[in-house]
Amino acid sequence: MSKRPRVILLEFNELTPTLIARFMGERRLPHFSRLHRESQVFTTDAEDEPPNLEPWIQWVTVHTGLPYSEHRVFRLDEGHRLNAPRVWDTLSESGLSSWLCGSMNVGAHHRAAVLPDPWCTHVTPAPQPLTPFFRFIQQNVLEYSNERVPLSAGDYARVMAFLVSHGLSIGTVSQILRQLMDERSQPGTRWKRAVLLDQLQFDVFRAYWRRLRPDFATFFLNSTAHYQHSYWRDFEPEKFTVKPSQGDDHSSAIPFGYVKMDELIGKFLGLADDNTTLVFCTALSQQPCLRYEEKGGAVFYRPKEFGRLLAATGAPTPVRIAPVMTHQFHAEFSAEGDAKAAESVLKDVFVEGRPLLEVKRSGSIVFAGSGIYVPLPGTATLSVRGTDYPFFDFFYRMSTMKSGMHHPDGMLWIRTPQRTHSMREARVPLRAIAPTILNLFGVAHPSTMKATPLPIA
Repeated sequence: MSKRPRVILLEFNELTPTLIARFMGERRLPHFSRLHRESQVFTTDAEDEPPNLEPWIQWVTVHTGLPYSEHRVFRLDEGHRLNAPRVWDTLSESGLSSWLCGSMNVGAHHRAAVLPDPWCTHVTPAPQPLTPFFRFIQQNVLEYSNERVPLSAGDYARVMAFLVSHGLSIGTVSQILRQLMDERSQPGTRWKRAVLLDQLQFDVFRAYWRRLRPDFATFFLNSTAHYQHSYWRDFEPEKFTVKPSQGDDHSSAIPFGYVKMDELIGKFLGLADDNTTLVFCTALSQQPCLRYEEKGGAVFYRPKEFGRLLAATGAPTPVRIAPVMTHQFHAEFSAEGDAKAAESVLKDVFVEGRPLLEVKRSGSIVFAGSGIYVPLPGTATLSVRGTDYPFFDFFYRMSTMKSGMHHPDGMLWIRTPQRTHSMREARVPLRAIAPTILNLFGVAHPSTMKATPLPIA
């Protein structure tokens, strides 16, 4: 067996230091506890503030070593515009291979197998057989708030054929069947489906890890970050003025997410051999979102059909429309003039006398989303250039209120084959992760990565 070093970067988005410490103390997370004992532990600092404190910004920093002020990737699906070398680009120049599984805003890639993030429309999966799985994950993530995911019978047949030949495990099948049965007997548990996508993604990751034998790999998950954003109010209602609704019980969602993450950590500990370093990273974290409580809490409105909304405004027809996070979408046009026209008409959409959409344009791409975060009456009116429509014919209110918000602190645990444990009290810049990973391979970092690599024993 080759003795060359290998590294898996576990990108568990926005897990929170206080919560992971609490749950480890309650002995709910045995695998995280073991990883912590066997790791060199750091707290990272994103070195930025809102509105520049977003995972699709900070993960680019993790991969490039560049702060936002230099990489300027502000939104999802913009990574392809950045030419600065990522970790895997530099490794490729040294003849090393990579497998990128779900990482945000990956952009260009060389000698890498790539499963893009679900919000990506400009980077295609590679190798090509990953395409049906990518489409399956993408549609389930983008349309999670809809009762029906827009996938055809053919789509399901193709993804099943892919999974059967790419690592689908009996354990994952069992969890899927159990979830579907629970949804029948326990209405209101559909929210647990998010972790099933995690299990499927791990099965695919493991299959390619064993088949391709890459030197470097990433594995990105967002389900628990979603639970924190949506259900922190249910988890710790005493911290909020606006109490949870009396509908479905989501008080266990956040602990559930952490326990499922812990199970995956156990699988990665089993997957790592004596030549493999595990790097657990969260990029940033979360905290209770209390800034909207005096206004009744923040709610979100999402278009039922993004294309229908654009058509009603009289905007030019885009060549591509893609949902982004929660209530947002972006539309790409064939010409910058069409994008400018769309930007103009979208800014002229009102609800109850107030501008509805927050709109920004970059070249031929328009990024937009509802800028109304307060409850609206069922009789609310949507006004589009003098024509009125019932607001809820075009939009629906999402079932959850914003409960978690971003915090610049992140976790970084590095478990080398020596399993040396140490804890560094001072925060370290997020920019230091990329050169540190290259150091693990003995590869010099490019001049664009200016942070000093972290000392790893």
